[in-house]
Amino acid sequence: MGLERNVESRDDPNYMFEREIETMPRDALAALQTERLRWTLRRAYENVPFYRAAFDAQGVRADQLESPADIRHFPFTVKDDLRQNYPFGMFASPPGDIARLHASSGTTGKPTVVGYTRGDLDRWAGLVARSMAGAGVRPGDIVHNAYGYGLFTGGLGFHAGAERLGCTVVPISGGGTERQITLLRDFGADVLLATPSYALNIAETAAREGVDLRTLPLRRGMFGAEPWSDEMRATLERLMGIRAVDVYGLSEIMGPGVACECDTDQGGLHGWEDHFLFEVIDPETLEPLPMGEAGELVITTLTREAMPMIRYRTRDITRLSAEPCACGRTHLRIMRVSGRDDDMMIIRGVNVFPSQIESVLVAVEGLAPHYQIVLRREGALDSMTVEVEALNEGVDCDACAEALRGRIKAVIGVTCTVEVKEPGAIPRSQGKAVRVRDLRG
Repeated sequence: MGLERNVESRDDPNYMFEREIETMPRDALAALQTERLRWTLRRAYENVPFYRAAFDAQGVRADQLESPADIRHFPFTVKDDLRQNYPFGMFASPPGDIARLHASSGTTGKPTVVGYTRGDLDRWAGLVARSMAGAGVRPGDIVHNAYGYGLFTGGLGFHAGAERLGCTVVPISGGGTERQITLLRDFGADVLLATPSYALNIAETAAREGVDLRTLPLRRGMFGAEPWSDEMRATLERLMGIRAVDVYGLSEIMGPGVACECDTDQGGLHGWEDHFLFEVIDPETLEPLPMGEAGELVITTLTREAMPMIRYRTRDITRLSAEPCACGRTHLRIMRVSGRDDDMMIIRGVNVFPSQIESVLVAVEGLAPHYQIVLRREGALDSMTVEVEALNEGVDCDACAEALRGRIKAVIGVTCTVEVKEPGAIPRSQGKAVRVRDLRG
């Protein structure tokens, strides 16, 4: 006996979670952004010492802003600013108003901490619900959530949004692929939430077990947290019999739900401009680029209470489009991210920097501070091998490998292979060291 579900809106192609806001005229959106941007700038200046010092150094004030374009005069925020103010130095709300903390890895091994008031959590759930509805998810759908729960924002962010939309949520988190397939089949999920690489792993494992996912009720997949190609999209749609939708977010700004493709047109992700101001800059000159030109995406929050972010440099390379969309939503679209302008790696949804590996490596006795990271594609998933050197011939290589592997998992949150080589085996460089060998093609 299956669940009785309210699916009256499933076949409505014009269904929207917040129609009035999603179809707001662009001049009204700009006016709303200006009002909310002034509020955000004042809140940041009055409550965050980092921003007060940055604004004063640049000679700018909130009351000088006359339109969203004036944000170009304000200073940028980068990930290192959050690390330098670890753990709560970027908060604009007092401790008693913080309802939840999330965190992601930073290059030094310290996490990047983000906080949310109850109002922030409420708005976040609404934005994820809005994104899911735009992607074709409907009230009454059964949503299989295979994003990781915990300090990572993906699992809990999508969970709250799906419940807000009126869905039934299966909070399975990541891992246990065989059980994932069993529950997809037994519970009859309509929607799969996962990283694209893990979704492909589920599909390939199901095929090996003789389970044809195309015969299940599954019809939508919302995939994000790592870059993925149109070829990956086509493969997922073919193996699962679904429509695969791209979703964008980052913890420093909010989490999932900052932008999402609509079900009508997969030609870019609608960025929710009533809550975020989007810019694209030249990563070399740091000057804003005209609409449509490719550069680095910069985001300013407009409604976030606990942790306003002013001109946050995402390091993601993309371009913006304000061309009308057939779905009727007026919010601009962010083209799919084509790459990053820094050295961050994403391994199974976890952000990893070479310097993180180095900071963990130097704490393990018996290993020399020379290493290389080798990235490979193993089936549907990316794998990481850390090649290191024994300090001398008498080192217990197996014990050192196990120690380093455990520390990387504990500190960075990613599982990898460690190979301890003989002294001198890691190539030396006369210039910049080559830390990463990417063999994924």
